[in-house]
Amino acid sequence: MRLTSFTDYGLRMLMRMASAPDRAFSTAELAAEFGLSRNHLSKIMQRLARAGIVATRRGGGGGAVLAKPAVELRLGELVAVLEEGQPLVECFGADAGLCSLDGRCRLKARLRAAEHAFLRDLDRSTLADIALSAPTAAA
Repeated sequence: MRLTSFTDYGLRMLMRMASAPDRAFSTAELAAEFGLSRNHLSKIMQRLARAGIVATRRGGGGGAVLAKPAVELRLGELVAVLEEGQPLVECFGADAGLCSLDGRCRLKARLRAAEHAFLRDLDRSTLADIALSAPTAAA
Protein backbone atom coordinates (compact mmCIF):
# COMPACT_ATOMS: atom_id res chain seq x y z
CA MET A 1 0.00 0.00 0.00
CA ARG A 2 1.29 3.44 -0.89
CA LEU A 3 0.13 6.58 0.86
CA THR A 4 -0.13 9.88 -0.99
CA SER A 5 2.31 12.72 -0.36
CA PHE A 6 -0.73 14.60 1.01
CA THR A 7 -0.96 12.03 3.80
CA ASP A 8 2.79 11.89 4.28
CA TYR A 9 3.04 15.64 4.83
CA GLY A 10 -0.16 15.69 6.88
CA LEU A 11 1.30 13.13 9.29
CA ARG A 12 4.63 14.99 9.44
CA MET A 13 2.79 18.21 10.19
CA LEU A 14 0.76 16.54 12.96
CA MET A 15 3.89 14.96 14.45
CA ARG A 16 5.52 18.40 14.55
CA MET A 17 2.44 19.98 16.14
CA ALA A 18 2.26 17.17 18.72
CA SER A 19 5.85 17.91 19.73
CA ALA A 20 4.76 21.34 21.01
CA PRO A 21 1.03 21.06 21.79
CA ASP A 22 0.78 24.45 23.50
CA ARG A 23 2.17 26.30 20.51
CA ALA A 24 0.32 27.53 17.42
CA PHE A 25 2.05 26.82 14.10
CA SER A 26 1.57 29.05 11.06
CA THR A 27 1.22 27.49 7.63
CA ALA A 28 4.16 29.61 6.42
CA GLU A 29 6.39 28.27 9.21
CA LEU A 30 5.46 24.63 8.58
CA ALA A 31 5.76 25.05 4.80
CA ALA A 32 9.29 26.42 5.21
CA GLU A 33 10.22 23.66 7.66
CA PHE A 34 9.08 20.91 5.28
CA GLY A 35 10.14 22.59 2.03
CA LEU A 36 6.54 22.45 0.81
CA SER A 37 4.42 25.05 -0.92
CA ARG A 38 2.26 27.05 1.45
CA ASN A 39 -0.73 26.44 -0.82
CA HIS A 40 -0.36 22.64 -0.59
CA LEU A 41 0.10 22.78 3.17
CA SER A 42 -3.00 24.99 3.49
CA LYS A 43 -5.08 22.32 1.73
CA ILE A 44 -3.85 19.69 4.16
CA MET A 45 -4.54 22.00 7.10
CA GLN A 46 -8.08 22.71 5.84
CA ARG A 47 -8.89 19.01 5.60
CA LEU A 48 -7.57 18.40 9.12
CA ALA A 49 -9.56 21.38 10.44
CA ARG A 50 -12.79 20.18 8.78
CA ALA A 51 -12.27 16.80 10.44
CA GLY A 52 -11.81 18.42 13.86
CA ILE A 53 -8.20 17.29 14.18
CA VAL A 54 -6.69 20.77 14.24
CA ALA A 55 -8.10 24.12 15.24
CA THR A 56 -7.01 27.26 13.43
CA ARG A 57 -6.92 30.88 14.52
CA ARG A 58 -6.31 33.96 12.38
CA GLY A 59 -4.34 37.05 13.23
CA GLY A 60 -1.48 37.78 15.60
CA GLY A 61 -0.67 34.76 17.70
CA GLY A 62 -2.77 32.71 15.31
CA GLY A 63 -1.95 29.48 13.59
CA ALA A 64 -2.93 25.87 14.01
CA VAL A 65 -2.99 23.70 17.11
CA LEU A 66 -4.16 20.17 17.74
CA ALA A 67 -7.89 20.21 18.54
CA LYS A 68 -7.49 17.13 20.77
CA PRO A 69 -4.62 15.72 22.80
CA ALA A 70 -2.24 13.66 20.65
CA VAL A 71 -2.98 10.60 22.79
CA GLU A 72 -6.61 10.70 21.53
CA LEU A 73 -5.69 10.80 17.84
CA ARG A 74 -5.38 7.28 16.38
CA LEU A 75 -3.08 6.88 13.38
CA GLY A 76 -5.54 4.82 11.33
CA GLU A 77 -8.18 7.51 11.74
CA LEU A 78 -5.70 10.20 10.71
CA VAL A 79 -4.64 8.26 7.61
CA ALA A 80 -8.29 7.64 6.68
CA VAL A 81 -9.03 11.39 6.90
CA LEU A 82 -5.95 12.34 4.91
CA GLU A 83 -6.47 9.63 2.27
CA GLU A 84 -10.16 10.50 1.82
CA GLY A 85 -10.99 10.54 -1.87
CA GLN A 86 -7.88 8.49 -2.75
CA PRO A 87 -9.12 4.93 -3.27
CA LEU A 88 -6.66 2.07 -2.92
CA VAL A 89 -7.68 0.85 -6.38
CA GLU A 90 -9.83 2.41 -9.08
CA CYS A 91 -12.86 0.24 -8.38
CA PHE A 92 -13.05 1.59 -4.81
CA GLY A 93 -13.63 5.11 -6.15
CA ALA A 94 -16.95 6.94 -6.08
CA ASP A 95 -17.61 6.15 -9.74
CA ALA A 96 -16.29 2.58 -9.24
CA GLY A 97 -14.19 2.95 -12.37
CA LEU A 98 -14.69 0.83 -15.43
CA CYS A 99 -14.00 -2.79 -14.64
CA SER A 100 -14.75 -5.63 -17.01
CA LEU A 101 -14.61 -8.04 -14.05
CA ASP A 102 -17.29 -6.29 -12.00
CA GLY A 103 -19.62 -8.82 -10.43
CA ARG A 104 -17.10 -11.64 -10.89
CA CYS A 105 -14.01 -10.19 -9.19
CA ARG A 106 -12.82 -11.85 -5.99
CA LEU A 107 -9.89 -9.50 -5.56
CA LYS A 108 -11.90 -6.45 -4.53
CA ALA A 109 -13.15 -7.99 -1.27
CA ARG A 110 -9.64 -9.12 -0.32
CA LEU A 111 -8.17 -5.69 -1.03
CA ARG A 112 -10.93 -4.04 1.01
CA ALA A 113 -10.21 -6.40 3.93
CA ALA A 114 -6.47 -5.68 3.67
CA GLU A 115 -7.12 -1.93 3.66
CA HIS A 116 -9.28 -2.23 6.79
CA ALA A 117 -6.64 -4.41 8.50
CA PHE A 118 -3.95 -1.83 7.65
CA LEU A 119 -5.97 0.99 9.22
CA ARG A 120 -6.90 -1.14 12.25
CA ASP A 121 -3.24 -1.92 12.83
CA LEU A 122 -2.35 1.77 12.62
CA ASP A 123 -5.14 2.49 15.12
CA ARG A 124 -3.14 0.54 17.69
CA SER A 125 -0.92 3.64 17.91
CA THR A 126 -1.66 7.28 18.57
CA LEU A 127 -0.12 10.51 17.38
CA ALA A 128 1.50 10.77 20.82
CA ASP A 129 3.34 7.51 20.12
CA ILE A 130 5.05 8.98 17.06
CA ALA A 131 5.32 12.66 18.04
CA LEU A 132 8.69 14.24 17.49
CA SER A 133 10.80 14.76 20.56
CA ALA A 134 10.85 18.31 21.78
CA PRO A 135 14.16 19.99 20.89
CA THR A 136 16.49 20.32 23.84
CA ALA A 137 18.31 23.51 24.74
CA ALA A 138 22.00 23.57 23.98
CA ALA A 139 24.17 23.27 27.09
